[in-house]
Amino acid sequence: MTDNRNFEIVHDTELPGTPERVWEAVTNGTPAWMFPTDQWPDVRVVEEYPHHLVSRMDGPDGWFNQLEHVLEPLDGGRARLHYVHSGIFADNWDQQYDGASRHTEFYLHTLGQYLQYFDGRPVVFTDVQAPAASQAPDGFIRLREALRAGAAGQGAAVDVELDGVGWLTGEVDFSNEHFLGVRTPDALYRFFGRNAFGAPVGMTVHDFSGTADSATTAKAWGGFLERVYA
Repeated sequence: MTDNRNFEIVHDTELPGTPERVWEAVTNGTPAWMFPTDQWPDVRVVEEYPHHLVSRMDGPDGWFNQLEHVLEPLDGGRARLHYVHSGIFADNWDQQYDGASRHTEFYLHTLGQYLQYFDGRPVVFTDVQAPAASQAPDGFIRLREALRAGAAGQGAAVDVELDGVGWLTGEVDFSNEHFLGVRTPDALYRFFGRNAFGAPVGMTVHDFSGTADSATTAKAWGGFLERVYA
């Protein structure tokens, strides 16, 4: 027996970009605000540019994963997005649903940050996972403290020198108990408290400086995270 159950995550938001720019970001530009999806074996079952996109993956025994974007133009070069993520979770339904729902809010916020500050600029994406020790209940708290952002809320300034990384200078653009976003003049730093959902703490760097090297970034931040959780 399995605990397969359908889920649906719905999120409505306004974004600082036209439907055409949002379409580009959610189809070809995902490394700039989420993670690369170009290797996903999905099929666009609805493709009505630039207003309605449905991408779907199907698997054995009725499994599926589907993303729907409905875009409506607004005044001032903005767009309203109606986003629906649906599918089937196998086992640990409550934990998976909670994690996916909270990630959705953070990812779509990051999409807005990308569109407002970096739209169209080439990006270098880096994903870094913290050691297994970060799965402790206080794992994300320890990272926030190491970033000198323990109680920092949205809009707070960040100006800290990190061992092996250098200066992180910018502004907190997202902050809650599980996620932290820092925007600098040339990058978006995303920190994920996935210890709350049974996984290690993680982070991504979306670098728009034009000079970044993903391997160098991963080594620097990986070393920093090793020291945080030593």
